[in-house]
Amino acid sequence: MQDWLSKVIHRKRRRVCASLMRTYREISSASVDELWQKVVDLTDVSWHPLFKSTNVPLGLVPKPGLIFRAAVRFWPIPIQIFVERVNPKEMLSIRVLAIPGIEERITYHIGSTVCGTCVSYSVTLRGWLSPLIWLFSRPYADRVARSLVEVVEKTALQAVSGKKKSLNDSCFDF
Repeated sequence: MQDWLSKVIHRKRRRVCASLMRTYREISSASVDELWQKVVDLTDVSWHPLFKSTNVPLGLVPKPGLIFRAAVRFWPIPIQIFVERVNPKEMLSIRVLAIPGIEERITYHIGSTVCGTCVSYSVTLRGWLSPLIWLFSRPYADRVARSLVEVVEKTALQAVSGKKKSLNDSCFDF
């Protein structure tokens, strides 16, 4: 009887924990500085398919230990985000604290390569709810790196075309 009881208690203490990890990479013609400025601008997350807005004050630079709230596009519940690690112009790691039973870690890596600037977006889900959450969030996670690159390249293109127009409209145009 005592042996059976210890097995039941041992089974209850055992946790079911699943872990899912996925990394997405994109190559951009934008510079490392431009991409880094977009990633660390926590007030403008319009390019992110899941986040709608944050409560971060304008101009705040992310540092380890920073906790802020973000509104999700499809959820009426605000979530907390914790900045874990920051290597300037290289890496930003954040942890999303949404609901018990799930732990999500998001890491952005930016690096210069021969072909251009490489943006790497890694998502790690842990917890017993991770397969369910992954089922719903995967289509959006697939688009994060691509959306970031598109927004930065579009902004850079507009800045360059704006400079050309201002030069053509100047009084020194012969």
